[in-house]
Amino acid sequence: MSGWAEHAIWWHVYPLGFTGALHAGPGHRLGQLVDWLDYAVELGVSGLQLGPVFASHTHGYDTVDHFRVDPRLGDDADFDALVAAARGRGLHLLLDGVFNHVGQGFDAPDHWFRRNGTGERDVFEGHGGLLALDHDQPEVLDHVVRVMRHWLDRGASGWRLDAAYAVPPAFWRKVRDRLPDAWLAGEVIHGDYGAYLRESGLDSVTQYELWKATWSSLNDRNLFELAWALDRNNGVLADGVPMTFLGNHDVTRIATRLADERHLGHALAVLFTVAGVPSVYYGDEQAFQGVKEDRAGGDDEIRPAFPATPAGLAPYGWPVYRLHQRLIGVRRRHPWLTRARTEPVHLTNTAAALASTAPDGRILTLLNIGDTPADLPVDATGLEILESDTPADGRAPTAVPAHGWTILG
Repeated sequence: MSGWAEHAIWWHVYPLGFTGALHAGPGHRLGQLVDWLDYAVELGVSGLQLGPVFASHTHGYDTVDHFRVDPRLGDDADFDALVAAARGRGLHLLLDGVFNHVGQGFDAPDHWFRRNGTGERDVFEGHGGLLALDHDQPEVLDHVVRVMRHWLDRGASGWRLDAAYAVPPAFWRKVRDRLPDAWLAGEVIHGDYGAYLRESGLDSVTQYELWKATWSSLNDRNLFELAWALDRNNGVLADGVPMTFLGNHDVTRIATRLADERHLGHALAVLFTVAGVPSVYYGDEQAFQGVKEDRAGGDDEIRPAFPATPAGLAPYGWPVYRLHQRLIGVRRRHPWLTRARTEPVHLTNTAAALASTAPDGRILTLLNIGDTPADLPVDATGLEILESDTPADGRAPTAVPAHGWTILG
């Protein structure tokens, strides 16, 4: 895993939505992101994770040309300008590689496509507009490597591999062998993350299991579910580093998902004090609401356009932005958390003390989602409050108000 990636924190943007390009005609819209890079830097992230930017028919995941910027976003010059502006601010760039399937207009020899039981071109998960590639074909491997190398040479630092779970791990292993220095993160939803990492050679996989357990445990007042998922997350670390998140372009917004808005800070405290490479989905840092629906256009609410500049954001979101800043600050001051093991040293349905440890340090994340204050019976010798949702006001570090959280280090 590249040295810079050990400390990466991503701001994840879906460009077609962010720029208002999704249902628009051609235009030079990618440059709108340049006006938000200082906002990202001030948030505290170290990289910009982009959704699809290549030519497609609709939502970007039906690619028709991997070598061409989507005309709705602009052209090569717009891409190069964004890379230069990001690099000038110390930000890395992660691209979305859609290599499991392509759009109906993708120009390739017939044998590049996978066949179904009737001998017809297979489609991805029932989506007629998404044709599945045959990853046993050497020419498909050559194409994918050529595409990835092309954009790495233009300034990208790595790839998020869409629907990686639908691709044989052995295919990614061959890609890894030919691109040894690129950071590669695969979209894997279910299953044995560690085994997939071992077989594929990828650096990271998306940690959906921990994402689900975080909001579900808070909603159900069942922190045992969170502890179980954290133990599973520990197990991944022998084989790679999970890509952790509370939101992305495919799921309901975390501010909407949580049954109690007071628990947003709890979710963020977990995200930034446990192992992984964290990402923040654009708008989540401003407490955006949005529901993902399984219907045509059901993603639009979670992939909205942003205003031209940060000055156009509503005032209500800025306290949540500042909370992100504080917790990202904790993460950046303790970079060893990327590979820390997290274990509960105290656990009930509504209260938990999570100890994240590594050779370089120890942090305690204290959570109380109950209706009464809780003094957690843990040893906090030598630790002080790094962050909390309420002022200390002379209370013991281990005393957590009702629906409160505290990070000790």
